[in-house]
Amino acid sequence: MEQKQKILGVLGPTASGKTALAIALAQRLYGEVISNDSMQIYKGMLIGTAAPTKAEMETVPHHMIGAVSPGTDFSCADYAAMAAPIADEILSRGKLPIFCGGTGLYLDAVLYESGLSHSPGDPMVRAAFEAVALEKGADALHQLLAVVDPVSAAAIHPNNVRRMIRALEIYETTGIPKSQFDGLTPGAQAKYDCTRVVLSFSSRALLYARIDQRVDEMMEAGLLAEVEVLYKAGLLQGESPAAQAIGYKEFLPYFARECTLDAAVEAVRRNTRRYAKRQITWMRRYPDALEVQADRHGQMRSTGEVAEEVCQRLCMA
Repeated sequence: MEQKQKILGVLGPTASGKTALAIALAQRLYGEVISNDSMQIYKGMLIGTAAPTKAEMETVPHHMIGAVSPGTDFSCADYAAMAAPIADEILSRGKLPIFCGGTGLYLDAVLYESGLSHSPGDPMVRAAFEAVALEKGADALHQLLAVVDPVSAAAIHPNNVRRMIRALEIYETTGIPKSQFDGLTPGAQAKYDCTRVVLSFSSRALLYARIDQRVDEMMEAGLLAEVEVLYKAGLLQGESPAAQAIGYKEFLPYFARECTLDAAVEAVRRNTRRYAKRQITWMRRYPDALEVQADRHGQMRSTGEVAEEVCQRLCMA
């Protein structure tokens, strides 16, 4: 049997220190970083997606950042078609591709040529949507689905409550629309030998505090101006990818003079925390991942310390 080439994936919730860790690992393991963040792929969305800074990208080579227009629909298949050849080219030079980002489904799309495993579920989330159906009716479910997954909303009959709840459940537990799962076959064989490094937190409060701090830092770095450029260019309208992105869509009511700037920023914080929770749920589907604690005793560990632990554990694996 042909031996598969090795790649690395650095995963974790937003604000967990993935970018810094990926760079530190690339320096230690002779690697290059490939972003697998579903929004960093878009041009002009650097601040709100917490993309690596220019200085960070000069430290080690980075790929798949700002590669397509914000008005372009970009699926998992599109990502795999662009990212896999980049990984192969990095491997051909004897270097290690290190995928880094919070969109685990994008890395899965690169790994599995014929599909992904079954989408996860959450009984509590399902029950919440069942309650919505009982209290407000099928139309309310369909409206919710149209916001987060317009493709599925168009494909599912407004009276099919069961299917609408399932689609909403998938989105809430993964952050990924159900429509991106469609057509993918379970049980595929991985194209590469991938070790997933998952950053985890013993203190959820610390993670949420880091998220809030990051949003404040984004505002200081010019997030509002970045969003305004996209808004004035018409790229935050309708179903455009940018209009669905956390850190961007929350400012639409502000531009429409329907809320204050403070309220918009607080919505970014709140939605980012919720998204982090969904990311944590998603990453539990990888039982063979190399899980590393990002914190200890209520404090963040240094990037160097975490990177050294990862390298040691990789050598022992």
